Amino acid sequence: MRDIAEQVAAWEHDTTVQQLTSDQRQRVYIALYQSHLPKLADFDLITYNRSRGVVERTPLADQVASYLQDATVDSTNENSEATKWVRYIGGATVLSIGLLTLAWLGLSPVAGLGVATLITVIYVTVTVGLIHSLED
Repeated sequence: MRDIAEQVAAWEHDTTVQQLTSDQRQRVYIALYQSHLPKLADFDLITYNRSRGVVERTPLADQVASYLQDATVDSTNENSEATKWVRYIGGATVLSIGLLTLAWLGLSPVAGLGVATLITVIYVTVTVGLIHSLED
């Protein structure tokens, strides 16, 4: 169990096992001992002998592992795609606020309903692009 705690602590702190502090090791060890390993054992993903500190994977863990690895790859791709769309939507919002501010100050390059129309066109364009990317 000590090996598991050290590796998880290293992952959590983005460091190597050799560079971990004893506090970092201990926090992870306690969480594994008191909570995470018993829950995994309850779901038959591991066999866990608490008194000896021995942890072993079960065949069910091997079946579940492939789904977790696929989810990690998908979530990384989704995050980069989501980040791109957050930037587009943020840019559209800033542009719209700028247009509204210019209209409020009477400096708008477009008069009257033109500002509302321009803002609507901006958001429709971003929304159509987002929907199109989600379909891919």
